Amino acid sequence: MSDQPEKAQDPKLEQNKSEKPMSFITMVVITGFIGGLLWSSIAYICYMFSFTQIEPNIILEPWAIGQWKDTWLGIVISIFAYGIVSIGVALVYYGILKKIKSVWAGAAYGIALFLVVFLVLHPLFSSMKPVTELDYNTIITTICLYILYGVFIGYSISYEENELRHQSEKQETRSS
Repeated sequence: MSDQPEKAQDPKLEQNKSEKPMSFITMVVITGFIGGLLWSSIAYICYMFSFTQIEPNIILEPWAIGQWKDTWLGIVISIFAYGIVSIGVALVYYGILKKIKSVWAGAAYGIALFLVVFLVLHPLFSSMKPVTELDYNTIITTICLYILYGVFIGYSISYEENELRHQSEKQETRSS
């Protein structure tokens, strides 16, 4: 019976080891990558069901040549490419808007991304029609996807920032 208290205090046991928390930047990178994978997959499903005319593998257009882009391999590579690009998008949100607690900041960020892609980056994607020539289903679906993507990125980052700030305030209160 005297062994029990010793085992409970043994730092070598798995149950007594504490997990190191993930850095905030790592969480932002993972959030960006997962957001890119998730929302580009949903965009592909929207394309399959003809909610939008914009093919998700359009991201490969400026860099890749050949018909392989239209195969399953092109779709998978384009989804991963959106995940990689989304890391940068999440880092920009982190740098500029992380302290804003509102869901509206994420929605506005999504709309800003839509405008950047469709107005500024449009020349990179020669097969994409200008916004004025797209049908309403495509415009509405695409704007909604961008808004939801912005809310996903924005709310995830802002929530985590708020939680970390709240925890540090708690620790400061305890130590005082």
